[in-house]
Amino acid sequence: MNGLVSTMIGWGGDNLMSAVLAALMLAAMIVGFFAAEPGSPLLTRLGTLKDRVSGKVAVAKKARGGFKFNFSMATLKKLVETLRLTHGEEAQSTADKLLKAGYRSREALVIYMGIRLLLPIILTTLVFVVVAMFHLPVAQLALSGTGIAVFATYLPPMVLKKITASRNRRFTRALPDVLDLLVICAEGGLSLDGSLSRVSKEFRRFLPEMADELALTGIELGFLPQRRDALDNLSKRVDIPGMHSLTHTLIQTEKYGTPLAQSLRALSAELRSERMLKAEEKAAKLPATMTVPMILFILPATFIVLVGPAAVNVYRVMHH
Repeated sequence: MNGLVSTMIGWGGDNLMSAVLAALMLAAMIVGFFAAEPGSPLLTRLGTLKDRVSGKVAVAKKARGGFKFNFSMATLKKLVETLRLTHGEEAQSTADKLLKAGYRSREALVIYMGIRLLLPIILTTLVFVVVAMFHLPVAQLALSGTGIAVFATYLPPMVLKKITASRNRRFTRALPDVLDLLVICAEGGLSLDGSLSRVSKEFRRFLPEMADELALTGIELGFLPQRRDALDNLSKRVDIPGMHSLTHTLIQTEKYGTPLAQSLRALSAELRSERMLKAEEKAAKLPATMTVPMILFILPATFIVLVGPAAVNVYRVMHH
């Protein structure tokens, strides 16, 4: 031991330090070699950290984009609230119309009122710019601005009415199938909540709007204090005669304890009879409806075909 210590002291401090550094470098190279193998814990940890950082960057970008949208929505909401366009009976009536068109979000009324407010201003400004570019007279400028302002004012209600009518037509066509499925579910022993949930799942592929309304009604039946309120809300959202009859029947069933399957079967038969009567009514109106097209398009062509050759012969005889 004393000889080893003497040898190390004789070897010199610099040589000893160099040997220690070489050993550390060799150990670091061995550790790095094993750490760089595929599937090593170090590479797994680095990949996890990379994915986490990428996710945070994506979330930050999404948050920045959402901030811009929220800021614009906040500005629009502030403008609409300042003008008090979301208060009063007209605003409540507009909210009911939006609900019937399928727009149930809180911002729907704000967006609709903002469109009704800003659309005439934007379109009128564009018309003024276009007319000014072509140097048209002031009378045409005023007439064009007035016309486009009136058109832009009445355009949103017309579009909303069109959307509501199209939605009601789809619901009217799908309601008989809804009743048939409800009858099958009720005869299978399901309650009203379970029947609505099951039918909504079946309609998810064909008519998502009807599926959403039925699913929402099933949820409201579970947490509203009065089950009648949930059915009344469905009748308000889907404003068609068949849905009114369905909700009225369901309310009477809940009130008097009538068997659900029996009530739905009777309602289904009644609605089929009504559809048959409407079809017969349209068939009875067909002759009167076809009178005007026949007078305008069919009879003139018939007269030309029948009287035309005779008129040509008369003209030739008189000319010679």
